Amino acid sequence: MQAVLPCPAVPPFWVLSARFFALLGLCAGLASAHAWSLDDVAKLARERAQTPRQQGRPALPAELVGMEYDALRDIRFKDDKALWRADQLPYEAKFFHVGRQAEPVRIHELSAVGNKTLRYSADNFTYGKNKLDPARWGDIGYAGVRIHTPLNSPAYKDELIAFLGASYFRALGAGQRYGLSARGLAVDTTGAKQEEFPRFTDFWLEKPAADAKQITVYALLDSARMTGAYRFDIRPGEQTVTDVHARIFMRAGAGPQVATLGLAPLTSMFYFGENQPRAGDFRPEVHDSDGLMVATGDGEWLWRPLQNPASPLVTSFGMKSLKGFGLMQRDRAFSSYEDTEASYELRPSAWVTPLGEWGAGRVELLQFGIPDETHDNVTAYWVPENMPAPGQSLDLAYQIAWQGKNQQRPPNGWVAQSRRGIGFSKLSAEELGRQTQFVIDFAGPALDALPADAEVKAITTTSNNARVLESIAHRNPATGTWRMSLRVQRLDAAPNQPAQPIELRAFLQHNTNTLTETWTNLITP
Repeated sequence: MQAVLPCPAVPPFWVLSARFFALLGLCAGLASAHAWSLDDVAKLARERAQTPRQQGRPALPAELVGMEYDALRDIRFKDDKALWRADQLPYEAKFFHVGRQAEPVRIHELSAVGNKTLRYSADNFTYGKNKLDPARWGDIGYAGVRIHTPLNSPAYKDELIAFLGASYFRALGAGQRYGLSARGLAVDTTGAKQEEFPRFTDFWLEKPAADAKQITVYALLDSARMTGAYRFDIRPGEQTVTDVHARIFMRAGAGPQVATLGLAPLTSMFYFGENQPRAGDFRPEVHDSDGLMVATGDGEWLWRPLQNPASPLVTSFGMKSLKGFGLMQRDRAFSSYEDTEASYELRPSAWVTPLGEWGAGRVELLQFGIPDETHDNVTAYWVPENMPAPGQSLDLAYQIAWQGKNQQRPPNGWVAQSRRGIGFSKLSAEELGRQTQFVIDFAGPALDALPADAEVKAITTTSNNARVLESIAHRNPATGTWRMSLRVQRLDAAPNQPAQPIELRAFLQHNTNTLTETWTNLITP
């Protein structure tokens, strides 16, 4: 490997000095002598980690800071100004305009001629009905970048992936609509007084070849206690795949120790669904994801239906090793949503697969209540058992598959739907108030292969604050799947002790063979 160029660390661009620009220009010229790599970005991240984070935000024009949401949307990037359009390459890049709370980033192009910084130009945008004077702003930077390619038709370059706001990014496969997002890093999402939001401050876009099947983006991450270097290799298709290679540094002497380091984080929205219906809304379900799926290194598959809880809910699944996890939109039927505008049935699932061994740790799931569907309220990520020490680095590689109808499922059987509620009953109101019933449908090849007279058992367990009253499995004659009816009763808490959530686990079994993933759920007090 060739030596890394002695380029200076990249500070926030609004404090760049003339000397730094001269050095950066020298590095841009020298960059053509060797291929830019993750090591180059890691060098910048390592240098940043040796110093305190520079505080403060750029002084954006007041009219942009105070801009309303619809006014900002009226500022549009001109299609004919897209990066690489004139070269007629399979990928093009367009940029987001800063405004409201969006912090600017620096964007660079990597090509055979070197490393070129792409400065803000007002000529790249139309401003709609806004009465603005961009000529007096200077170089205010961009808010982010989006990549386009012919995803659904060779005649049109669709949006493939977008990086906008903090370290958030999201991608699309063919025929999908934007839904959940990924993040570069989650810091103290739980376990501390306040969450820290690392953000990408710089992007390097590698100019693709004329026959390129993927596009590569590098990014530099920064926060009060963390820095990081990232490489994204993005391959479009029916399921778009993003390979992520990252090198993360703990900042030296940057305050309290990180309580929760969340790797490969995903963020989504669950407003209501079949397991938590909402009265008064004509739509049966509203969510970008309906469950968390986890595959452990020991071969167990877990499915946890998502909730919109009354108070924040944090759960985790510990394991010796991880095979994969994801926030999934399993239900792909329009009739489940009946929303012609939002098209929730077209929202992607995101399945994370480690590239290499991650060791022991846990998948953590945070859910909190939201008043409507415009807010994200679900986050899932991997927490390693061992954290890097200050000044040390953590190398990480994983793949995110943005999947539609054909998505990752357990090999044998899985939950097809999970409904909560009690039908006709002769129980008293008091008895009903202490009981919860679930109707869970399972599908999959292991169930399809069973003989007609197969005896299938519903295997259920519960935490010690509840008891299982009924657990029955039978074939659903309408669909050919297998249905489990599960009814549990909450036990009284000890005097002066608050009620705790009830933990449930259930799966189907034939003889001694496990037929399905494990359905796991929480009944909150």
